[in-house]
Amino acid sequence: MTKTGYLIDMDGVIYRENQLIPGAREFVDALQAMGFPFLFLTNNSAPTPEDLAVRLNHLGIQGISPRQFYTSALNTADFLGETHPGCTVFVIGEGGLLTALHEHRIASDAIRPSYVVVGEGSVSMERLGKAHECLERGARLLATNPDNWCPVGAEKTRPGAGATAAFLEASSGRRAYYLGKPNGYMFHRARQKLQELALGPVGQVAMIGDTMETDIRGAVEAGMYGYLVLSGSTALENVADYVYQPTRILQSVADLTEEVLTGKASDRLNSPVFAGEGPAISRPGHRHQTDVFAFHKPRPRPAMTK
Repeated sequence: MTKTGYLIDMDGVIYRENQLIPGAREFVDALQAMGFPFLFLTNNSAPTPEDLAVRLNHLGIQGISPRQFYTSALNTADFLGETHPGCTVFVIGEGGLLTALHEHRIASDAIRPSYVVVGEGSVSMERLGKAHECLERGARLLATNPDNWCPVGAEKTRPGAGATAAFLEASSGRRAYYLGKPNGYMFHRARQKLQELALGPVGQVAMIGDTMETDIRGAVEAGMYGYLVLSGSTALENVADYVYQPTRILQSVADLTEEVLTGKASDRLNSPVFAGEGPAISRPGHRHQTDVFAFHKPRPRPAMTK
């Protein structure tokens, strides 16, 4: 009998501000004890799977292999390796992205690359200027994920890959293609990874996340269950604003532990009938970039002024 497989977002689901969310360790322990296939799925392209395994170990979640992480950096390298073997790249990003591309034998090229690839990390105007030149020479613009900003604390955020890509879209007039969640390629590859971990077919797949725009939208479009947890960036009162809806709404992953251990679903978790706390981060502006609109059209560059 095939078991449900779980794709699990990390920030806002497993931890926040280097603190485990209460019940997260017990939930992961239950998945391991009962043999459920699971994969941590993150849009953060900066860390390697090894980095993430060490981080969870420090936080108290033991026995996690690097094979159980799939990042937007790995997704980007898989995408380029499959769709454009032999391509070259100019990268704005950190170790996780550079390592993933290197492992796929995708060479760096600062003169005439096939792609400018944008991930998380600090960036200089010199580096942005070089990327702009590459785009003007014909390189295509690819971003590891659409996040304009990411929460790092209760009152603090950091710029994301989507914000850097938006800068280059504005300067070059080129449209970026955004991988990572909610892109279907991320979910397609994640399902394949789950099957490899399970050493066989996986039944239904559930994506557990705290963000409607990426985790739940991606799950809905990939034909998966979408479990929204209220321990991260989405407040219960905002869920009704979206056309697509989660399969279930949970206070946190702790609500799933007993179900994993016993096989009996809770009778109170299938609809938002209980009050949740507000989001840790509330700020104006779209959190995510999207390529849905004007997908095939270049973005007009503003006229230069004297």
